[in-house]
Amino acid sequence: MIKAIVNVSLKAGVLDSQGKAVHHALDSLHFEGVSDVRVGKQIILKLDTDNKDTAMADVTKMCEELLANTVIEDYEIELV
Repeated sequence: MIKAIVNVSLKAGVLDSQGKAVHHALDSLHFEGVSDVRVGKQIILKLDTDNKDTAMADVTKMCEELLANTVIEDYEIELV
């Protein structure tokens, strides 16, 4: 069994309104030294295979077709 961890985040240059809201909240709570905040999502998948090449190909296809909006989001896959 392979665990796939997919991290999805907005591409650079795409406005992250949720990140801006968190940044503003941190400022209002007097946390200093935070210059920017970007918010993303993490998806963890357990795959019934031991073949890392097959797992990577399958998860990449999942990301391209469903898990990420590749027009505005980037994704990274880690297999464990």
